[in-house]
Amino acid sequence: MLLSRYEWVIAKRYLLPGKGEGFIFLVASISLVAVMLGVAALIVVMSVMNGFRAELFDKIVGLNGHAVIQGYGGRLPDWRELLDETRETEGVVSASPLIEQPLLTTFNGRVEAVLVRGMLVPDILNNDTLDGKTVAGDLARLEPGAGRVGIGSRLATTLGAQVGSQITVINPQGRTTPFGTVPREISYEVAAIFEVGVYDYDKAFVIMPMEDAQTLLLLGDQIGMIELKTIDPENVGNILEPLLPKVAERGVITDWKSMNASLFETLQVERVVMFVILSIIILVAVFNILSSLIMLVRAKTRDIAILRTMGATRASLTRIFVVVGTSIGSLGIVAGIILGLIAIYFRQNVINFVQMLTGQNLWDPSIRFLTELPARTDPMEVLGIAMLALLFSFLATLYPAYKAASTDPVQVLRYE
Repeated sequence: MLLSRYEWVIAKRYLLPGKGEGFIFLVASISLVAVMLGVAALIVVMSVMNGFRAELFDKIVGLNGHAVIQGYGGRLPDWRELLDETRETEGVVSASPLIEQPLLTTFNGRVEAVLVRGMLVPDILNNDTLDGKTVAGDLARLEPGAGRVGIGSRLATTLGAQVGSQITVINPQGRTTPFGTVPREISYEVAAIFEVGVYDYDKAFVIMPMEDAQTLLLLGDQIGMIELKTIDPENVGNILEPLLPKVAERGVITDWKSMNASLFETLQVERVVMFVILSIIILVAVFNILSSLIMLVRAKTRDIAILRTMGATRASLTRIFVVVGTSIGSLGIVAGIILGLIAIYFRQNVINFVQMLTGQNLWDPSIRFLTELPARTDPMEVLGIAMLALLFSFLATLYPAYKAASTDPVQVLRYE
């Protein structure tokens, strides 16, 4: 909005408190702080919700792929031919054989439910989710037939195991004897302990070479599934459609959307709800701008009448008060963005500090899946929040500006 020089002078004058206008300035300051807090809260919450979705997607999809071809009965025979056909499908980046089976493990008398995951050694070493997440030992020590495994950090803590410990994995479907089925028990050395940051994985995963998993589960040369990654996770269904006829007789294709539908839909609903609720907070904050401008117009009625007699137009007065109100809102928006980004940067420190003061665990990984509070700020989303707050601030100025422009100098100055 372009203002003339005198309009800028008057607008700046009205932004500062005059004699007897301390209360109006206080209300305007409260308005600025309220807008700042509303914008900061909205940026922090939206960034955290984005971070949740991104972290869960990266780690869940990183270990489970964008889709899996799962054999009927948990077994996929003649899988090498299907694996080659899958890799040749347009849009498929990688395809890896995989065995995954819930079993039991024991160490020093402690028994825990685990999820045994058999992978080819190159796939283990090149997995982006596992890369750099080893906290002890080395996944490179995993070799077919060597009797070594990698386990999650929380599973290691629960069992009391460490690198070099011998844990026993129990397969209930063991050998059949005249007295019944005897569970199959095989001891493995813990070669590595990893922490991917997802509680459910860190407390249950036991990773071993695929050949060892086949021996443990008595699968022979069969596998359980083929894990796929595509060029576009959001379009995974269309990419894998040509594979459906080839897989139909042997298994089913399940993509990441189906496997984690409830989780990601819940996050999306919470994201929308939080955005609406916090937008209402900003709306309430700009009502303070409306209140302060109304009081300012009433306090400056005589000044406005004099300006009108000196030739100031209605449009000029409208612009002045619109600029005053939007300036308050703009300062609050800028301060809110700065405060929000600072809060995001120090988010984990804030949580740790509050936990120290209250003695309460505010971030239980067993409930919230992730070990740390994630955040991912979207610049376009921040811009959208700023524009929304600026729009609310602008709308709040229209009524006071209209009242100022409608001032009748004759009525005001009649008895002066």
